[in-house]
Amino acid sequence: MHNLNAIFIIWKREMLRWWRDKARIIGSLAFPLVFLLVFGSGLSGAMGSLVQPPGGATVPGGIEVDFKQFIFPGIVAMNVFFSAIFSGISVVFDREFGILKEVLVAPINRGSVALGKTLGGASVATIQGTLVFILAPLAGIHFEPLLFVKLWPVMFLGAFAMTSMGVAIASRMKTTEGFQVVNQFITFPMIFLSGAFFPLRDLPAWMDVIVKLNPASYAVDPLRRLVLESQNLPPFVMERLADFGLGLEIGGQQLSVWHDLVIVVAFGMVMNGVAMYLFSRRD
Repeated sequence: MHNLNAIFIIWKREMLRWWRDKARIIGSLAFPLVFLLVFGSGLSGAMGSLVQPPGGATVPGGIEVDFKQFIFPGIVAMNVFFSAIFSGISVVFDREFGILKEVLVAPINRGSVALGKTLGGASVATIQGTLVFILAPLAGIHFEPLLFVKLWPVMFLGAFAMTSMGVAIASRMKTTEGFQVVNQFITFPMIFLSGAFFPLRDLPAWMDVIVKLNPASYAVDPLRRLVLESQNLPPFVMERLADFGLGLEIGGQQLSVWHDLVIVVAFGMVMNGVAMYLFSRRD
């Protein structure tokens, strides 16, 4: 019971710290906006419409998929991942100011501290990912509240996996500067090689292997598929998007959303186990 209370209190503390930091909330929207304008609008003209009717025919209602629509779910995923992994810095911050030592000497399981930090960071990252949908009209994305019922579990599972990794890394770091260097070294390659900003097609063999080994790829893919499938696009459009790189394939078989989520959950459980183990070790 004490461990459950500890997990809840630590989770609540992370939520309150985020809510009281208005600059952080505003910044979580400014960063995706810059990416949407630079990558989405800047490359949209060069990429053109991803999908057009066969033979140049015109389909009532318009079914062309603009590059901004394709990249928008990736920007949402990026915001979730950055927030999730970076939340581990609170562990280093608490260690530097002696707060973590006071928590660890409490009569609770040390693994509860890691789990509370992970759940708090994942919750914050999920909320920040949701806020990015305010920018959806700029990308030509139409959404209904029901879509979030599908997206929230996907975003939370991805955030949980990435936060677990961030907390595991932070558990052995002594300074915030050191954490930021290691965090950037790991985070940027994971995001850019997840298909968040470019289609996963016609890749060099070595890069294709890295993409398939990258756990972030399996968190971006279901998010993009759910968003684009909610746009009521004709079947042939979805087929062409699959050719364009929508949907990961392993051994020639396209993975379903459930397959993606199983891999994400497995990675998250492993990383959370590592984080709890590292917290259980005495400094």
